[in-house]
Amino acid sequence: MAVPKKKRTKGSGGKRRSHDNLKKVALGKCPKCGEPVRPHRACLNCGTYKGKQVIEVESSAKKNV
Repeated sequence: MAVPKKKRTKGSGGKRRSHDNLKKVALGKCPKCGEPVRPHRACLNCGTYKGKQVIEVESSAKKNV
């Protein structure tokens, strides 16, 4: 059975885990409505992508009902 020869220090373990942290989400602005949008995705607020309507979005009045 494999057993570690020496104890792994806290610093060594921390260095190994240093890349496991969460990255910030890249956000841009929708050119039509100004809402924050992830790159290369359609805006969920207005439904546009690269200036074209690609998703049918319900109006805000219907969403509240």
